[in-house]
Amino acid sequence: MPVTALIASVSLTGGTAYATPSTPVGGEALGSRGLVAPEGVKKPPKTQATSFVIADVDTGQVLAAKDAHGRYLPASTLKTLTALTLIPKLDKNRKIRPSKNACNQEGTAVGLSVKATYKVDDLFKALMMSSGNDAAMALAETNGGLAQTMRDMNAEAKRLQANDTVAKTPSGLDKPGQSSSAYDLALIARAGLANPEFKRYISTKTSTFPAPRGHYEISNHNKLLWRYKGMVGVKNGWTSKAQGSFVGAATRGGHTILVSIMRHEGYFWEEVADLLDWGFSVRGKATPVGQLVDPLPAAQAAPQPGASAPATTQVTPAVQPPLLDTAAKKQTDSSRTIGAVVIGGGLLFGLIWLGYGIRRRRGRSRL
Repeated sequence: MPVTALIASVSLTGGTAYATPSTPVGGEALGSRGLVAPEGVKKPPKTQATSFVIADVDTGQVLAAKDAHGRYLPASTLKTLTALTLIPKLDKNRKIRPSKNACNQEGTAVGLSVKATYKVDDLFKALMMSSGNDAAMALAETNGGLAQTMRDMNAEAKRLQANDTVAKTPSGLDKPGQSSSAYDLALIARAGLANPEFKRYISTKTSTFPAPRGHYEISNHNKLLWRYKGMVGVKNGWTSKAQGSFVGAATRGGHTILVSIMRHEGYFWEEVADLLDWGFSVRGKATPVGQLVDPLPAAQAAPQPGASAPATTQVTPAVQPPLLDTAAKKQTDSSRTIGAVVIGGGLLFGLIWLGYGIRRRRGRSRL
């Protein structure tokens, strides 16, 4: 069955202008800014989202899309990339004390305290269940700092071929130049669903969370975990500039359907449920309009400088290295050479002066 591209007028408010490549990642049809849907089956239900993708997780087939590669602010859906990047790098049993910087992050927070000790496992729960911006920063600092984590996240995006994604923060808080797309969110989520730890975090409805004294309960912000049959989870997000965004997956009859949306002005839960229903109804019956591509081979993934140190189970503060260490790291070969010359010259001068003093004392003793 042929694919019909239904071109619609799409508002660019809040989006970042982008150049459409000659062959967009995932297929030529996905370069359309309008609705792309297969013929021979009913059209996808209407949604207020500016951009969306409906895909079959098992096969990677894109069943329908609208402005799939449009670049928009991702809000907290970017935490999917944070989790996917850092889960393999950090020992989940490692214990840390968060910095004041992490605890004082703006926006949604789980309530980290500098007086409490947390496992990395706790922080990932806070990140994906409660959308904690404080947990995102604590994880970034544990990974070696914000700059290192941004390099790691952007390298992971390139490995996945999520080329519309530029990460500037680990939390998804709006920042100039930061972007993603419905296609990329689908790619990232699909890769995450293949990771058992990622899947555990996004599927957990409620959990206990450490406090300076005792603990308290946190719950998952994904409302469809309670409302939609077979819902696996993933992540929702919202800021005033990004508006609503969501990526989620559900499994029925042994098959998993994924939906990602970006820039939705209102309450999107029912619309997402309808898009999932449509995906299940046409799966295996419709000609796909595109494909979620596989990650690049490891040999093609460019190595990033400054790899993170091996994880340990020691309790360590999640802060940047002290200034003394930073200064030592910045010492160059030339500065080392100059220092050696100065020290050597000083020692030589001291020996000459010592010899001169001894000769004077001997001369006086002869008088």
